[in-house]
Amino acid sequence: MDLLEYQGKQLLARHGIPVPKGRVAANSEAAVAAANEIGYPCAIKAQVQIGGRGKLGGIKIAANEAQAREQASAILGMDIRGLTVHELWIEGASSIASEYYASIVLDRAAKAPLVLLSTRGGMDIEQVAEETPEAIASLHVDPLLGFQAFHGRRLAYEAGVDGDVVRAVGAFLGALYATFVKEEAMLVEVNPLVITPEREVVALDAKVTLDDNALYRHPDNAELRDLSAEDPQERMAKERHLTFVKLDGDIGILGNGAGLVMSTLDVVAQHGGAPANFLDAGGGAKAEAITAAVEVILSNPKVKAVLFNIFGGITRCDEVARGLIEAFDQIKPQVPFVVRLDGTNGVEGRALLEEAKLPNVHAAATMDEAAAAVVELAK
Repeated sequence: MDLLEYQGKQLLARHGIPVPKGRVAANSEAAVAAANEIGYPCAIKAQVQIGGRGKLGGIKIAANEAQAREQASAILGMDIRGLTVHELWIEGASSIASEYYASIVLDRAAKAPLVLLSTRGGMDIEQVAEETPEAIASLHVDPLLGFQAFHGRRLAYEAGVDGDVVRAVGAFLGALYATFVKEEAMLVEVNPLVITPEREVVALDAKVTLDDNALYRHPDNAELRDLSAEDPQERMAKERHLTFVKLDGDIGILGNGAGLVMSTLDVVAQHGGAPANFLDAGGGAKAEAITAAVEVILSNPKVKAVLFNIFGGITRCDEVARGLIEAFDQIKPQVPFVVRLDGTNGVEGRALLEEAKLPNVHAAATMDEAAAAVVELAK
């Protein structure tokens, strides 16, 4: 789950990390009131879950009340790379002596947190990595040992930070790591991490991604979910407790088991088709889960055909058939379905579908045959 900037800053502040004083505003009058309270000059910042806001006009400095009102009105409702601005973060303008970059990300390959530090703050880290990779200091942290003070000093020296703030930057990284661990995050990024003329270390921005699977342990964080920023189809699937990922194609896919669904995506692509989604109904899927899955798949208007690829183990093929029959009765799909049922109660499941005589439902004996048929029907 990605947090908005102000949510990330509030989370960092809970762990003692210095952030500029600010207030959130949902309209221009609230933005002006916040600016008047904070004082001028102040920054008017669009709150969307994407980087590069400043370059696209989503961050402005207001020197007085008139500018604050004008800029807040201009930014609210702005489209930034497909995301509409519904909220603003108003914070006091910061004096900056240096801009650094700091982040902690879960490195799945190394199975350990990776800490990054660079003196090239304020830039896209991908650009820095491509043009001057030596400007980025990195360190994998042993999860059992944790982040130690010497880790921070080592990274600061390797990155080439100013000597008088080596210890302060190291301490900042330690607090950032503590936040990463305690909040069960996947990414905590501060860009820029600024050094003020008074040599204080402050997080001027915050990009935080939390582990969805851990939110039940963090109810306060779960309440931060921005539903308006989520894809409606993925939100619908989440509400129905389905494992779903939206893709760009026009062939709906349902299977039971992540491995089978991934194989199905590959076989459909090999036959020249483009999957519209990954949907794993899971082991032991009941009829109601299948009905919900059909509803989610067909909520995408791009879907031209649907493939059910079920290999029954724990999942019973007759339950899948009943779910499909119920879905046709409730939803009345207008697109063709190709259904492959094999495994536990496969004979019974196929018999139920044959007896139901569902319109535009085609049976297939193998995954390859099913993929070829659904690609043809989608054309």
